[in-house]
Amino acid sequence: MIQKLSVFFLAMVTFGTLQAQSDYQLVEQTVNYYLDGGTNNDFETLKKAFHETATMKFIGKEGYTEVNAIEFFGKGMKPGPKQDRQTRIADITIAGNAANARLEIEYPTFTFIDFMNLLKIDGEWKIVSKIFYRKVD
Repeated sequence: MIQKLSVFFLAMVTFGTLQAQSDYQLVEQTVNYYLDGGTNNDFETLKKAFHETATMKFIGKEGYTEVNAIEFFGKGMKPGPKQDRQTRIADITIAGNAANARLEIEYPTFTFIDFMNLLKIDGEWKIVSKIFYRKVD
């Protein structure tokens, strides 16, 4: 009986670990849609990362600004050559159906530090909000 319980417990732990890895990979895929779409000026790829009502909030020249993320990128992103930048997923944290990711996007003279909040909506991870900081190098 104890041996059966041990095997059952081990199977449950293994399944839980595999599930967590799967969610981690799915969150990673979602933020990579954002990073790759931005690097390649590919709005359709970038758009896959965001929920349709996702917000983007930041402190700009005019102070605090809040916009719809998809509308913002849709207006500003134009097809063209690949961006001169390096991207990195610095951290991903997942708790159930909520996650956040810290991204670093390094250009020659500055770096964006992005903080993405994601939710697992109908089985798909989507960015629901983004805040960022522009660090001058």
